[in-house]
Amino acid sequence: MISNPLKNLELLEEDMKNKGWTITSFIFIYKNIEYIVLVNLFLDKKDKKNSFARVKLHFMKASCLEHNLEIEANIKQLLCSAKVLREYFNINYSENLGEILNQFTSYFGKYIPCFMNENVTQIQKKAMLSSLSKSDSENPNKLYCYKVKRNPLGEKRSPFNEDKTKILRPDLFEYFKNDKSISFCYKEEESLEKTTAEIIRNFAKK
Repeated sequence: MISNPLKNLELLEEDMKNKGWTITSFIFIYKNIEYIVLVNLFLDKKDKKNSFARVKLHFMKASCLEHNLEIEANIKQLLCSAKVLREYFNINYSENLGEILNQFTSYFGKYIPCFMNENVTQIQKKAMLSSLSKSDSENPNKLYCYKVKRNPLGEKRSPFNEDKTKILRPDLFEYFKNDKSISFCYKEEESLEKTTAEIIRNFAKK
């Protein structure tokens, strides 16, 4: 087995940090099934289940995002049991299962990009937004920005709120990006969404 089959994770993690993102995604195809793979950075070491983990990977079938698997990983391996991998990816059991799983890891490693792809598909955006909302303890159906708010003194917007807005409202984020005390607020109802000009004007009135 290649000593560091997932070595691209190191480069991808560095690129995410340099660009100020906590999440990215790429496509992985195995046995003719397409998976969305989310790559999440750990914002706190305490969030890791395995101290050797570098990132958290979230696999989702493109045809059914609810069919998913979250595992931690580093440049050497996917940090989960052989049984979990075998059952989720429908890897056939055999006596040399260890070698087959090593082959799977090496195969998966070839799909990991070295840099973020910011031109993602709609299904990738949907998966990323759902993950960001859950990380921020927010309803994932809240996709329509209607205002910005000033946080209490000393409090900053969350990295998840920031990434969500980069995806959904890049122009609005660009306007407020340097003021970390401002958070972006979302509603479920599309009819309540405001334009960037309206949000800026309403904020200026306060």
